[in-house]
Amino acid sequence: MHTDSSLAAVRFPWRVGLLWGITAAALAALALHGPIAQPVSYHAFADERTLLGIPNFWNVVSNLPFVLLGLAGLWRLRRRPPGVLPGLAACHAAFFAGAVGIGLGSAWYHLRPDSATLAWDRLPMTVAFMAFFAIVLGEHLGVRLARRALPALLLAGLGSVLYWVLSERLGGSDLRPYLLVQFLPVLLTPLILLLFPSRLTRVGWLWLLLALYVVAKGVEHFDAALYEHLGGLSGHTLKHLLAAGSLWCMVAGMSRRRPRAALGEAHLKLT
Repeated sequence: MHTDSSLAAVRFPWRVGLLWGITAAALAALALHGPIAQPVSYHAFADERTLLGIPNFWNVVSNLPFVLLGLAGLWRLRRRPPGVLPGLAACHAAFFAGAVGIGLGSAWYHLRPDSATLAWDRLPMTVAFMAFFAIVLGEHLGVRLARRALPALLLAGLGSVLYWVLSERLGGSDLRPYLLVQFLPVLLTPLILLLFPSRLTRVGWLWLLLALYVVAKGVEHFDAALYEHLGGLSGHTLKHLLAAGSLWCMVAGMSRRRPRAALGEAHLKLT
């Protein structure tokens, strides 16, 4: 019996080869680079104001949208929305559960920023990253492929954080696996959206999600400058809000996207 991945390789050989090539190149580049340590300055944020007795108030409360939107996504998922392919409900559930965890974990981290609390921020992030990538695989390369890949992707994500925690405790901080888990899907997803047909309409929701996430990562690097020029809104707080906007794209897309009527028999066989 052919698997989704083998059928995809037959139908789109050079495209699948390109994805594997980029993955191999990223793995090789990180392996050759050597350990990447957690910067000492990572836990220093521009906005450290205490309000209502809550330290780092805005960096803490700006995580609330993650919790609310994650819960909204889980609630909407119970109604079997048209924008969720049959068989991908578990991937969506993992994604929205990860979003709730991001809100809680990030809030906990910002109450007391250090490497110990940062682990609880990063663990649910990897769940959301990997679940989202599984959703993209399911919509564009095959539902069975996504369902089989999800456990391995989640283990890889969680393992990358545990590896970093262990390396920290052993005195040789190494972020390489975590960076791979975070950024490789961001690199591969646009290629998948461009190179493989989707079983759902309105792929623009995913493009908007990616755009908001990329901008969120960008403003994070201008934390202090934005805090100074925006009258108290720091780059890190803005990052939280933009990233929550990308989560909103997933919640909204579940109701607004629809199964595509005709993709061709060859592609339908992939699912």
